Amino acid sequence: MHEQGELTYTEIDHGEGNLKIAMRIRKGAEEAPTLVWFSGYGSDMLGTKAEALDEFSRDNGLTMLRFDYTGHGESDGAFRDGTISRWLADALQVIAHAAPRRIIIIGSSMGGWLALRAVQELKRKEGAPVVEGLLLLAPAPDFTSDLIEPGLTDAQCKALADDGYFEEHSIYGPEPTIYTAALLDDGRRNRVLDGIIETGCPVHIIQGKQDPDVPYKHALKLMSHLPADDVVLTLVQDGDHRLSRPEDIARMLSAVSSLVEGAAERR
Repeated sequence: MHEQGELTYTEIDHGEGNLKIAMRIRKGAEEAPTLVWFSGYGSDMLGTKAEALDEFSRDNGLTMLRFDYTGHGESDGAFRDGTISRWLADALQVIAHAAPRRIIIIGSSMGGWLALRAVQELKRKEGAPVVEGLLLLAPAPDFTSDLIEPGLTDAQCKALADDGYFEEHSIYGPEPTIYTAALLDDGRRNRVLDGIIETGCPVHIIQGKQDPDVPYKHALKLMSHLPADDVVLTLVQDGDHRLSRPEDIARMLSAVSSLVEGAAERR
């Protein structure tokens, strides 16, 4: 296990008092863009891909910023209080706290959706960092309305109406996955697949064709909403949703490296 970097915190108030957001910042060369990691739904900043990116940053003298959304990992808050809007606000708070000038966002699954929303929000903010690249791993934009809601069973709909949430068996751990009515409702307000997504930067998508959670056709749909220039889609024939095998990690790091090199060439 390599040195993970010092655990630090920033705070956010979602209306119920201050919550601490845990983050780790690895300092590197100031002239290069900062790598920012956006985890997936229920994941944290110490996962396989985030650790590999941090090691890559160390070995290449890059600055890397990773964090846990509220209700995740080492951050305060309850997971079931979370929504796309809340977790987006967490991400924007962490970026504002670290105050990098230029960033490349790497987003996994739901983190890919939040990355696309973050780009939209950062473009509106005065003095916000310039997003110089996006790497989206098995991205799940609009997953609540496009992937969850169409398949809801009568029992799940009843649980949402009666209890405000339903649980689903997870293949990724012993704990069930929770989906709340608030998450689904808020997801509709954060849709990005309704029109052209203007990122203003190169985008690289890596998607497994054997992904049981995000069908590869969802990545093709995302492609149709991105400007035609400077968007690369890599389909991994035997890739799953995690994309955490050694060959998947190598593919991710190669894509990050090309985005960093491209940013240096454009300077």
